[in-house]
Amino acid sequence: MKRNIVIATVAAAALIGGGTATAVAFGGSGASDASSTAGASSASSASTPRSSVSVPDDDVNEDAREAKAATVSAPQAAAAALKATPGTVTGIDLDQDRPGLVWEVDVLGKDNKWHEVTLDAGNAKVLNQRVEHEDDDDHGVARARAELKGASVGAVAAAEKAAASYGTVTSVDLDDDHRSSAVWEVETVTKDGKEHKLNVDPRSGKVSVAPRDGDADGADD
Repeated sequence: MKRNIVIATVAAAALIGGGTATAVAFGGSGASDASSTAGASSASSASTPRSSVSVPDDDVNEDAREAKAATVSAPQAAAAALKATPGTVTGIDLDQDRPGLVWEVDVLGKDNKWHEVTLDAGNAKVLNQRVEHEDDDDHGVARARAELKGASVGAVAAAEKAAASYGTVTSVDLDDDHRSSAVWEVETVTKDGKEHKLNVDPRSGKVSVAPRDGDADGADD
């Protein structure tokens, strides 16, 4: 999963990582998904995740197959990841991994380290978690803190907003390339198998269709 810069709400606390992770974690208010005070739980350190869900091999596109096969939603996966690694969700991705389907959740931990938590897409069991070691770690954390300022919509709330009109969420990532301000990029799949790429404003929560290459703006939701 590519490195994501954190955007989460800071309205309720001055420090990153305050607040709580509620039952669904994407509580619709935007702020509730930002962090968790849940204690860290043990997780498997197995190098090869074992998932209870497999994606059938059919003619439907890959994302549509994965979305249909997953019984755990993006919000549920994020909530489980925060229980294992308290902090701030920075990215959520559904991925086919051997031997099954998994959610990969990026978390900026309360220890100021980047964590990747892999969970079974069938039962939300934590299969693996690791700390990412990157040369620009300190710089990345500082940049993430800067992006937090003024934000009221985190990765989880962005997913909920997009899902309300555009189906099952398969990916949430932050895009700060070539923009005056960063946006959440959310990918979804509707029941007819059609994929949608959306942008969610981290401050207003406004959802728009992501512009195609060469387009200046997307259509508003």
